Amino acid sequence: MLKQRTIKEKVCTTGVGLHSGTKVVLTLRPAAIGTGIVFRRVDLDPVVEFPSSAMAVGDTRMASVLIQDGARVSTVEHLMSACAGLGIDNLYVDVSAEEIPIMDGSASSFVYLLQQAGVQEQDAAKKFIRVVKPVEVRDGKGANEKWARLVPHDGFKLDFFIEFNHPAVDGTAQRATVDFGDVTYVQAIARARTFGFMQDVEMLRGIGLARGGSLENAIVMDEYRILNADGLRYDDEFVRHKILDAIGDLYLVGHPLVAGYEAHKSGHALNNLLLRELLAHPDAYEIVTYDNLASAPESYVRQMTHEWALN
Repeated sequence: MLKQRTIKEKVCTTGVGLHSGTKVVLTLRPAAIGTGIVFRRVDLDPVVEFPSSAMAVGDTRMASVLIQDGARVSTVEHLMSACAGLGIDNLYVDVSAEEIPIMDGSASSFVYLLQQAGVQEQDAAKKFIRVVKPVEVRDGKGANEKWARLVPHDGFKLDFFIEFNHPAVDGTAQRATVDFGDVTYVQAIARARTFGFMQDVEMLRGIGLARGGSLENAIVMDEYRILNADGLRYDDEFVRHKILDAIGDLYLVGHPLVAGYEAHKSGHALNNLLLRELLAHPDAYEIVTYDNLASAPESYVRQMTHEWALN
């Protein structure tokens, strides 16, 4: 049986918020069967809880933001991506500010934290959302059109195309396909960092975003080149980071997806609209469990081995 997972023990770290620039203490704690991923603003009195939910996403400007009772917890996508990649179903995420720390701009620090805490299987079947009919959302027209879709697939596979019309980005692959039946999350995705452009910094800071951004937590580009002295971690790091984001955004649906995800210039807003469209069509999906490994998709059988911890 594919079982639910939490972590074995509490683990903590500190960092800064990418957009707020605020110092944040982050604590991950084990959670009981069926809890899901629950964010908690422990700096508020009383504490405000934010259960992971596609319908709780209230802001998608440069991040996925959960809103509850007038409070916010921002930039949840990288941690959610790491949880999805390592198969964590149940977790309490305590934060001392309104934003998850950006760490190095990828999901690798969160993967390390989860591995440090240890993964604990729980005596209950893991629930999956299996897509049985295609669902699609679109935005814009012509050359500016963006779209994202979920299609039936016996596993979890993502196909993403980006287009930024920038020399540094154009010089890398702008399309990537990742099938987790063939590769692990830690190998293929976890280390891909977020990225941004110097010419956008003043505008973003003017609306309260990117205040904590630096060469330490993002790939930064001027008009022509990458400014980071260490260059790229993957030859196609830009599009791989968009896949990392999409994995985190999609995990906000509450369960891992058994589906193929295809996207053309998508982002947090369109990813969330895609989940809402899926949930609006109950005939497009079903909740399933797998009583034995032989019937389970290879993508998720790999998570049940120790391979993810070794690569």
